[in-house]
Amino acid sequence: MKVGMTLQLTSFGGKRDWETYEDELRLMEQAEGLGFDSVWCLDHHFTGYVMSPDPTQLLSYVAGRTKKIQLGTAVIVLPWHDPVEVAEKIALLDVISKGRTIFGFGRGAASVEYDGYRVKMDEARDRFIESAMIVRKALTNPSFSWDGKFFKIPEIQIRPRPVSHPEERFYASAVSPESVEIFAKMGFGVLIIAQRSWEDTAADYKRYVATSLANNIRPRPPIGLLNIFCADDSHEAAELAHRHMEAMWDSIENHYRFSDGHLKGVKGYEFYEKIGRTYSKLHADAGAKTKAVEFYRSLHAAGTPAEVLEKLRYVHQTVPLEHVIGTFAFGGLPRPKLDRSFQLFAEKVLPVLKNDPAFAFPEEILGGARATETHASK
Repeated sequence: MKVGMTLQLTSFGGKRDWETYEDELRLMEQAEGLGFDSVWCLDHHFTGYVMSPDPTQLLSYVAGRTKKIQLGTAVIVLPWHDPVEVAEKIALLDVISKGRTIFGFGRGAASVEYDGYRVKMDEARDRFIESAMIVRKALTNPSFSWDGKFFKIPEIQIRPRPVSHPEERFYASAVSPESVEIFAKMGFGVLIIAQRSWEDTAADYKRYVATSLANNIRPRPPIGLLNIFCADDSHEAAELAHRHMEAMWDSIENHYRFSDGHLKGVKGYEFYEKIGRTYSKLHADAGAKTKAVEFYRSLHAAGTPAEVLEKLRYVHQTVPLEHVIGTFAFGGLPRPKLDRSFQLFAEKVLPVLKNDPAFAFPEEILGGARATETHASK
């Protein structure tokens, strides 16, 4: 199994923005030497939640500070950006990193970000699909043009040309079952961000595999992203994990505002509307919130190294992962605890994930069909 880390970069407790960056970039500087395979950056705007407005720019810095580690986006939210500019940034990062890139895409769910970019949320799904097709075409052809619903593009070239084939390493994050099927038909892999039960996620992944094979596209092993916390003492780990995952949960609600019902009736966000109805009950019912936070906590891995390995083994047995990405700096975790968690994970957990055959990806779950690689390269 490959193992990565995210730069979460979320503001907590009045900490200055540059200090948040300083703490997490310090971890990134250690990652390659400790054996991590990848560093991932997100795409968020206008609040203190994940202060990473340009993931490819941030990854360019990571590229300059590393030699071998892969660089991933989790994710670029396509409806917010001009797809030509996205293609240029992808090509540039691919060149300066000598092909060490993996690109995840998504369509976002925060109205504050859609409002800031002046994009209608009910156009999100259609914009995502059209933008993804443009980015793929731009990177696979020496020159291209486009005449679509949202974009009219004359014959142009993307320069510099990428040095690898990044379009063959495109992934998409999916929460709703409908999105999983759309991404499968586009030839994208699945980037799982822990939000639903792992059992529900397993059902979605099976649907992705079946849809891919039905469309003569070879499915890809999934990549999974979740919070990870390691401590020497199990009781300390449980207490700190609960406290800081609750803070993380609150930061998500503060940014997305699912509970206020504003996604009701928004085309393409029917699944999130259901989430909103659940969230709305939590403000009036402390017991319901406690259960919700505990459910959120249950999706992630926290404890001693042995307990973290046990949880990751359960996740891998439920949804076999080829690549797991850890968010270590979550919920305002104090710097000494963050540093110790990162070191413990690197020393006691990471080598097992990379070397134990129990964490290898079982290729047989991809169906064993002689499917074409993907339509993305055509």
